[in-house]
Amino acid sequence: EMGPAGGDELNLIERGANYGYPIVSNGNHYDGRDIPDHSTRPEFAAPKVTWTPVISPAGFIIYTGTQFPQWKGSGFIGGLSSKSLVRVAFDGDNAREAERFDMGERIREVEQGPDGAIWLLEDGKNGRLLKLTPKG
Repeated sequence: EMGPAGGDELNLIERGANYGYPIVSNGNHYDGRDIPDHSTRPEFAAPKVTWTPVISPAGFIIYTGTQFPQWKGSGFIGGLSSKSLVRVAFDGDNAREAERFDMGERIREVEQGPDGAIWLLEDGKNGRLLKLTPKG
């Protein structure tokens, strides 16, 4: 999810969990006022990954295809302000940013096609629909 000024988050969704915003965040209010970090309030579920500077997440998939077997089970997030495709690796309940691919344009959406290709939709008036497949 998009955070305030900083602190975009990837959360592990759990029944009944409270993720703390606006009481805690790894970002700050847009007017510069501090928001206490998650570590100060353990009763709130902390994010598994945070981004500051932000990526401005848009679109998210867990890859299940066969075209990129090395990425099976990875998460992919489109980045608006980061103009990137972000790959997240999971290890049980833990996660980390594994790779960031500079796309040169704001990425509005990420989807997986039935053939296992990864599709990206660029943002904006001249935005393109991109089909990502392995180099042949």
